[in-house]
Amino acid sequence: MLVAAVVGSGIMAERLSGGNAALALLANTFATGAALVALILTFAPISGAHLNPVVTLSFTFRSSFSAGSAFPYVVAQLTGAIASVVAANLMFGLPAISLSAHTRAGAAQVFSECFATFGLVLVIRLCARLQPRMIAFAVAAYITAAYWFTSSTSFANPAVTIARSLSDTFTGIRPRDVPAFVLAELLGAGLATILAGWLIPKSSEVVGNDS
Repeated sequence: MLVAAVVGSGIMAERLSGGNAALALLANTFATGAALVALILTFAPISGAHLNPVVTLSFTFRSSFSAGSAFPYVVAQLTGAIASVVAANLMFGLPAISLSAHTRAGAAQVFSECFATFGLVLVIRLCARLQPRMIAFAVAAYITAAYWFTSSTSFANPAVTIARSLSDTFTGIRPRDVPAFVLAELLGAGLATILAGWLIPKSSEVVGNDS
C-alpha cells in the first residue's frame, strides 16, 4: 500500500499538473506522507510496521529484532512492494509492469539517497526510544521534507526503489540506476545504526516502527 500510494499519486499528479513538475511533486509528497501516517498507525501494533528492509536490518543488527524474523520480513517487503506497483499501474490503465526510463544517476543523487536513508533510520531509531507514540508522524514528516531537500526525492527504501523501477511513470527509476541507490541506502542505514548505537545504550533500546 505504501508503494501504491507513492506510484499511484505520482501518476495522478503527473496527469493533473499540466506539466508543472513542482506541483506534481508537491501532490506526490503530501499523498506519501499521509499514507505513511495511516499505515504506520495501522500496522505498528501487528508487525511493528516494518515497511523498509534497511530498518528491519538495522534493528536486527542491534539485536532488537529477531534474526530469524528478518529474512521473511524482507521477502514480504519486496513482494509487497512489487505487488503494489503492479496494482498502481493497473489502477491507472497502464501495463502491469513497464521498466522505467526515468534517469536517476550521478554522484549527487547517490549521495542524496545515502543521506536520506541515514536521516530516516536515525529518526526511527531515536524516536522509537524517546518518542514511540509519535513515530508515525515523525517518519511521515521526515519523508515529506526529504522529498524536497534531496535531489533524489528520498526513496530511502530498497524495496520501494526496486518496485519503482517497474513503473515508467513520474516516480520511476531506471533499472540500471537501482543498484547504486540500494547500496547508498544500505550505507546510510549502516551509518545511522552505528550513530544510534552510540547515542542510545543497547540495553535500553526498543523495537521501532518503519517507513
